[in-house]
Amino acid sequence: MYAIVRDRSRCLTLTPGEDLWIDRMSTVEAGSELVFDQVQLLKKEDGSVEVGTPNVDGASVVAEVVGEVLDKKITVAKFRRRKSSRSSVGHRQKYTHIRVKEIRA
Repeated sequence: MYAIVRDRSRCLTLTPGEDLWIDRMSTVEAGSELVFDQVQLLKKEDGSVEVGTPNVDGASVVAEVVGEVLDKKITVAKFRRRKSSRSSVGHRQKYTHIRVKEIRA
């Protein structure tokens, strides 16, 4: 069983029990529940598939927020030849770690 849900500007494929990193959500805290109610496609255990127009009626996915995580650091370097000009910048992307609890159909 899995569901394709819309999360802000992305579509996510979620299955029960899956751990996932999504783009940072500053409004949620660790231990709280997150409900995705824009389910675009739902595949049930018996093999049937429901496709929404644009969303499947009455379907939602419940996930638990585990916490925030930081991705590995990347460095961006700029070099301009013959100009004595160099710069480097580091960046660490923040993500929200979620665990999918159940799919309600």
